[in-house]
Amino acid sequence: MAFPDIFTKEVTDSVIQRINLLTPEKQPQWGKMNASQMLAHCSVAYEMIYENKHPKPSFVMKFVLRKFVKKSVTNDVPYARNLRTAPQFLVSNIKDFAKEKIRLIQYLQQTQQLGGAHFHNRESHSFGPLTQEEWNNMLYKHLDHHLRQFGV
Repeated sequence: MAFPDIFTKEVTDSVIQRINLLTPEKQPQWGKMNASQMLAHCSVAYEMIYENKHPKPSFVMKFVLRKFVKKSVTNDVPYARNLRTAPQFLVSNIKDFAKEKIRLIQYLQQTQQLGGAHFHNRESHSFGPLTQEEWNNMLYKHLDHHLRQFGV
């Protein structure tokens, strides 16, 4: 299953439309996060791209991530429900819904404006260089998974 191309304006706009259907009161169909926490959680992937806020994994951890995790994160198979998340992606504190929504939308727009060619063979935080398709799969399927979690 090929995922829609997150680097195109049409797909980015459709994801933003789905985000705009969220409300702070919207309940998840599975999992423990509320809508505000989910938005913050989805932004972590973009923080790893655009901000120097998360420590890079050690050499050994990066090897483990490349060997055992990379394929499941970057392939075109949707995530199953209730999977454990990496520690850096855990969000358990209270978040401001409006702020998190704006932040995620800004990351999406920035990514789309840079375009897929910008990401081709770019070093990822945890997996080394990724192809444009791997970046697309990783970013789109994570967003889609959590938007489906909240019924949008």
